[in-house]
Amino acid sequence: MPKLSDIKFPAGCSVLPELFWSSVDVWVNKPHVVNKRLCGATVAENEGLLPGDAQLSAEEWTFITGEGSPPLALLRNQPPWNSSVRTLVPKVNCYGTNSHKDLILKDLGRQRVTFLPFEEDSEGKVTFKTSNIYQIQLCRKGSEEWALELHVFTPDSWFSDGVAYAKLPWLSSNLLPKLMRWACEYTSSEFRSTLSLLPVDKYSLTYQQLKEKYKAMVKVWPEVTDPEKFVYEDVAIATYLLVLWAEERVENNLTARQSFVDLGCGNGLLVHILTNEGHPGKGLDVRRRRIWDMYGPQTLLEEKAITPSESFLFPDTDWLIGNHSDELTPWIPVIAARSSPSCRYFVLPCCFFDFYGKYQRRQCKKSQYREYIDFITEVSQASGFNTDEDCLRIPSTKRVCLVGKSRNYRLFEETEAERRRARYVLSRQPAPGVAVQRSDLGNDEDGRHGNSDIDSAWGAGFQPRDKVETVRNCATLPRDLVDSVVLQVAKRLLGMTEGDDRGARGEINETSNFCFVCDELMEDIISLSVEGGRVYIRDWRDRQSSKAQDKRKFIDPGALKTRRCWFHSHHPQGCPLQVKHCTFAHGENDLRPSTRPLKKLKSASLE
Repeated sequence: MPKLSDIKFPAGCSVLPELFWSSVDVWVNKPHVVNKRLCGATVAENEGLLPGDAQLSAEEWTFITGEGSPPLALLRNQPPWNSSVRTLVPKVNCYGTNSHKDLILKDLGRQRVTFLPFEEDSEGKVTFKTSNIYQIQLCRKGSEEWALELHVFTPDSWFSDGVAYAKLPWLSSNLLPKLMRWACEYTSSEFRSTLSLLPVDKYSLTYQQLKEKYKAMVKVWPEVTDPEKFVYEDVAIATYLLVLWAEERVENNLTARQSFVDLGCGNGLLVHILTNEGHPGKGLDVRRRRIWDMYGPQTLLEEKAITPSESFLFPDTDWLIGNHSDELTPWIPVIAARSSPSCRYFVLPCCFFDFYGKYQRRQCKKSQYREYIDFITEVSQASGFNTDEDCLRIPSTKRVCLVGKSRNYRLFEETEAERRRARYVLSRQPAPGVAVQRSDLGNDEDGRHGNSDIDSAWGAGFQPRDKVETVRNCATLPRDLVDSVVLQVAKRLLGMTEGDDRGARGEINETSNFCFVCDELMEDIISLSVEGGRVYIRDWRDRQSSKAQDKRKFIDPGALKTRRCWFHSHHPQGCPLQVKHCTFAHGENDLRPSTRPLKKLKSASLE
């Protein structure tokens, strides 16, 4: 059997062969985690497709089975392997109507898996690529040693297109080490696989279209946030919702596109994309963003503080969206349930909030994120929803979303469902908090809430965020104040050092509040350093001693020599660096005006 390469497991890996199959399952179900040119794969049970259909030669049968060609009746009635069919989904479709698939044969007895690639056209005609048959096998090399081997039937005739069919060196240098690492370090995930609720092929196609359509947003992004992250993240979230809603229309035989309201819409890009793609809706947020003016009048965005109450129900809206909606996140399932029996919701939780404040952990055995997702799931179920969990494919550590598409009770049970909903919300109110008038919650016999004398009772105690964003660091302090504090601290440090030619060893072991202030000031100061709760004068001769220097990125040439050097002006021995090596100005003659290009606010409307 032609062996292309092998790799030995480390001595401490003692859970074989069980976790070998776990690592194989990752490669079968999630090939995109290794092959970045794939969006994913769909795996289905094999419905009657046999290796014999490929008209294999005797040598090929021997390669697959190790014993030659078995009788056809045995293949049909008692196959020596478990078989499935994997359909590969490339990020960019370069194959037209043809789909690229693998017939996967798992031989559990011999600890090996064989991949038999084939192509299927739009008419269902199957063409096997026998030149690309490969096999991964787990072998015991001794009493305690294991190895992974890669076998290829015909290495010389192997075909590669760099997408569905990888190059042979890639299989050896990338795939095998990954399989070994997965087998040694396998841990079951707390969360669902990505895009488990959607057809991956439709998601991939829609994402590529939207990415191409809205990529210009990156160049005109006026906010201080990272445009690459926020634009492509919102494109991915919009893709998810568009595919989810398209599947819902097919499932329920609907023709009209679903309406939506995005609660806590932030920069409004998600609203802009969904609106442009034909879904009527709007976004609400307590604070207006600069980018809102760029979208044009077709994108409806309102600056409004959202308080859970009768004033913020949406009876004519199909979907409520909470994309990193912070303090509104636990309220969105409740608001959706109370808006109308047909209102659905989508939330992507980020910061951990309860109904009336920060969420308090209760289970130390779970991660904080897992516990919070479970809490929002509990809220959703208490609000009356059958709740689905999924994981998005976005550049964020908070990728788990919850979807409420249907109710867990019947329509005539709405009154009782509302009572359960109200009791649950009340149970989350802290004892010393604002008292909620319990008698007015859930007592309207028709299940609606517009007849109450206290219109906002069920949201009493909720604190929306301030309209003006509070700056919690030192970024807005007057420059003369900052310079004064730095000079006082530096003089104290210099007075504490004896025998140190630069005074760098002087230190102040200060309180946490003072060190926090110094840490914040450090973002814009070259003279002081805070390490381990102690304040030092920087020693620029030792570049490795500065944490900030390690993080310092390329400096725009237009910013050089535009500010005075603190050491040259204030340190008794001046600056330790020569004039040509210091990025700051040594004296008046070395100072020059800044030539950095200003960030322009593009106000043109994006159609």
